[in-house]
Amino acid sequence: MMSSRQRLLRALKRERADRLPVTTHHLMPSFLRNHLQNASEQEFFDRFGLDAIRWVVAHRADAEAGEYVDPSQGPLGFLEARRIATAQWRVEAEAISGAELPTTRYRFITPRGELSMVLQANEHTAWVTEHLIKEKSDIDVLGEFMTAPKCDTVAVNAAADEFDEGGIVRGHICCFDVFGQPGCWQDAACLVGIEKLIMATYDDPAWVHELLGILQRRKLAFTRSLAGARYDLLELGGGDASSTVISPALFDQFVAPYDTPIIEAAHEAGQRIVYHTCGGMMPLLERIAAMRPDATETFTPAAMGGDADLADSKRRIGDRVCMIGGFDQFHFFQGCSVEQTRAEVRRCFEAAGEGGGYILSPSDHFFEADLVLIQSFAEEARSCVYS
Repeated sequence: MMSSRQRLLRALKRERADRLPVTTHHLMPSFLRNHLQNASEQEFFDRFGLDAIRWVVAHRADAEAGEYVDPSQGPLGFLEARRIATAQWRVEAEAISGAELPTTRYRFITPRGELSMVLQANEHTAWVTEHLIKEKSDIDVLGEFMTAPKCDTVAVNAAADEFDEGGIVRGHICCFDVFGQPGCWQDAACLVGIEKLIMATYDDPAWVHELLGILQRRKLAFTRSLAGARYDLLELGGGDASSTVISPALFDQFVAPYDTPIIEAAHEAGQRIVYHTCGGMMPLLERIAAMRPDATETFTPAAMGGDADLADSKRRIGDRVCMIGGFDQFHFFQGCSVEQTRAEVRRCFEAAGEGGGYILSPSDHFFEADLVLIQSFAEEARSCVYS
């Protein structure tokens, strides 16, 4: 029997393991709190017998460049990293009173004035209610003053030592401070708003390219600092580049040219990349594979708003990338029978498992689930062995 780490790494190399690797994407704190009495992520994986993932997001400051870790940040939130500040770039948070839900304004202080964004949150997640970039000239401030975090390899490697063969250590390419996504286009969508960003690709494409270049330079600085960090997998991408949001033509112009060099830099630093596209993927499969990530996710089913056909995806790109995801957590982690959940696991395995190179996983995170169905999901997956 392989360890969870060996099993997952076999799949990432597009090889067969002793059985189907089975895991989950992000474990949401509200789910662990509300359904498992504040269990830790490792306790979740141990309870259900899933192949574990440990998320580590660790940034360090370059003191010689005048950088320091922001002392005002407070406790880290979900998958949040330490912010890096300088005398010319710091963040201040201000709670906004009177709102129905917790609402915070973040001010980015620079020598050329302030930029600000507003986030609102409930017990499950957070979202932007006021985007940072309000005027086109705001990106000039980003380009001049925005800090670029480096990877804290000591922290990553300490986690890898502690986790050992328990599973894989996973992280993501740095996002914009406070709220963002790993991919360049996806980060820009968080700063501008996806509708405005799409319109700008037609009205002022040069401005969009300039913004993407600014964000790419920051991400490349982080990516090049990854040498020696014992990550097993790093996430790039995000849902705003899915084909249910943008066209393949926009993907060709504004996504692939900026994220492909980051993948190349990650490989040069000895790292693996998974390209995350939660939403439509089928018109983009070959485009994503051509960017040469080691894996791609999430293969969201049509019943959840995506378009994934696992069997067709396996046929088209399964010889080039490891496939992760494909399981409909909305319909098969709640409101159905154990037999239906087990049948869905088998369907995924039969569609994408042949020859290895497939990791069964929900097609993204979840906030609600019946524990007996998670148990059935895990048990059935462990019974899926390669002939």
